[in-house]
Amino acid sequence: MIREGDVAPDFELVSSSGRRVKLSEYAGQKSVVLFFYPKDDSPGCTAQACSFRDAYDAFAEAGAEVIGISSDSAASHQAFGNKHRLPMTLLSDPNGQVRSRYGVGSTLGILPGRATFVIDKSGVVRHAFSSQLRVERHVKEALEVLERLSRGLSSPLARNRLAPA
Repeated sequence: MIREGDVAPDFELVSSSGRRVKLSEYAGQKSVVLFFYPKDDSPGCTAQACSFRDAYDAFAEAGAEVIGISSDSAASHQAFGNKHRLPMTLLSDPNGQVRSRYGVGSTLGILPGRATFVIDKSGVVRHAFSSQLRVERHVKEALEVLERLSRGLSSPLARNRLAPA
C-alpha cells in the first residue's frame, strides 16, 4: 500500500457526472482526501460515505477535496450520491487499476479493501489508513491530519497506522 511520504500516483477516472477527473488537477490548489470503498449502497460503504458527507464542510474549510473511488459504474455512483445527498466526487475504477496502483488489496481475498489517503497540495501522501470495519475512523483521522497540515506540521511515520480489518 502507498505509504506516508510517497508521491501519490496520478490517475484519470470518470465521475458520477461523466466528467473525467485527474488527481493532478488539484496539485498546488487543494489537498485531496482520497477514499477507496468496496461498493455503493452496502451498509459499511453507506456509513462511510455519509460520514464524509456530514464532515464535508470541515474538509472544505481545511482546503481539501474529498474523492471516493470504487469499481461501481458512474451511473451507480450517481444514484448512490443522489440517494444519500453526497457532495463529494465519486469516481469509477471498473477494473480496479487505480485501487491496485495505491496498493489497496482485498479483505479475505474477496471484498475490495477500504482505505483513505490524505494527499497534500504538492501530491505527497501525508497519511494512509486502512480498515474495513472502522468506517468512521477514516473521516476522523483525515480531519486530524488536515488540521496538522494547516498548522504547518506533518505527521510522523509513527502515525501512519494501518488498522486491522
